[in-house]
Amino acid sequence: MSDGTRADGPRADPPGPAGSGRHAVVVGGGLAGITAALALADAGLGVTLLEGRPRLGGLAFSFQRGDLTVDNGQHVYLRCCTAYRWFLDRIDGAALAPLQDRLDVPVVDLDKPAGRRLGRLRRDALPVPLHLGRSLATYPHLSLAERARVGRAALALKGLDLSDPALDTQDFGSWLAAHGQSARAVEALWDLVGVATLNAVASDASLALAAMVFKTGLLSDPGAADIGWARVPLGELHDRLARKALDSAGVRTEVRTRVTSVSEDGNGRLRVQIPGETLTADAVVLAVPQRETHDLLPPGALDAPGDLLRIGTAPILNVHVVYDRKVLDAPFLTALGSPVQWVFDRTDASGLRSGQYLALSQSAVHDEIDLPVADLRARYLPELQRLLPGTGGAEVQDFFVTRERTATFAPTPGVGRLRPGARTRTPGLYLAGAWTATGWPATMESAVRSGVSAAEAALGALGRPRPRRLFPVEEAA
Repeated sequence: MSDGTRADGPRADPPGPAGSGRHAVVVGGGLAGITAALALADAGLGVTLLEGRPRLGGLAFSFQRGDLTVDNGQHVYLRCCTAYRWFLDRIDGAALAPLQDRLDVPVVDLDKPAGRRLGRLRRDALPVPLHLGRSLATYPHLSLAERARVGRAALALKGLDLSDPALDTQDFGSWLAAHGQSARAVEALWDLVGVATLNAVASDASLALAAMVFKTGLLSDPGAADIGWARVPLGELHDRLARKALDSAGVRTEVRTRVTSVSEDGNGRLRVQIPGETLTADAVVLAVPQRETHDLLPPGALDAPGDLLRIGTAPILNVHVVYDRKVLDAPFLTALGSPVQWVFDRTDASGLRSGQYLALSQSAVHDEIDLPVADLRARYLPELQRLLPGTGGAEVQDFFVTRERTATFAPTPGVGRLRPGARTRTPGLYLAGAWTATGWPATMESAVRSGVSAAEAALGALGRPRPRRLFPVEEAA
């Protein structure tokens, strides 16, 4: 542990910073686990956070490649992601991941006889739905008739009741087709947004989750879809600043520490087994992926624990290219008529001193996630040359890929009934993670919300008031 020693038998950890004598263990150091640990510590509990990896941050982390500091993948959030924005404030990181002043997304279409064509999705300072009216009316990648039908579908989407369980049984693609959306409209607009947020094409996505994304992001508040992203490596936020906040809150954080079992001790507390040591706790939050959660659950903790294994996963591939010169003038853009999805300039964040470093974020790429690097190089470098004319005379100084084969849960129809809430049948045991029943797809926002829900459930059971500064969120189930 932190002092380099291991105890042989069970022990209770020291009381919380407020002298409550209550102790919680959080298993998992991703955003969900960090959030739960901070919330519990802020309420006066003694908290131990256990993470098997050598760093915090879960699947939103950084690593070194020579002189570059590289994010494993490009992560963004929206202004409507109020829980993640609270998290950034809580760790003193908001200034390092600012939002756009106003939504503005360059969209380049390469599938045109006349060649490359640029359009934009941006909002005006007008109320919903007029805030996107001019952008949609002038969007060059759809015909006039398609634009009109998009507007009618958006109004129909706005009218859906997200609490209706029937929405989760339908796929978004069929709903779009039934509401007059052409294949081109799905590609050039609905999937442009949906693939990046859901990690699935419309035909593979639950209508409930898709409706939630579009209603919340585009049809709730004029600024809801403004995009934010880290201007520093993710490790600066989710590891260094998060660990600093945890330390300040009195949380004992242990990395490279894998939990092997969680069980009841027969005296109303829980035992958490790690190599060489057993911790006892009044509350335990499992903030790990669904399969790992399944393996750690005590018998009887869930009515249908097998449902966790039925929650599928979806991959994200990230292609990293370093050029010897600047080839992209915008901070990011997205593409149509190409396998390229989103391209981000990560030059400054990575510490690159000359040239330009681009990161391609490729979601829902089931057919590409295991391709050899050479094949991916042959696929994507010519596409970048088509997309960015400035690459024509540029030299590629580095090309590498990062793969997250189980980056998110698969948002397939029916997944909603498989996602558990924060509470279990085992007293004192709670669940967190972006895959739990937050109502959101697998995003940083969902992870933070789940951590808040788990902490609130634990505090309620222990009769402890919620911290005043904790983000207000209702548990979804």
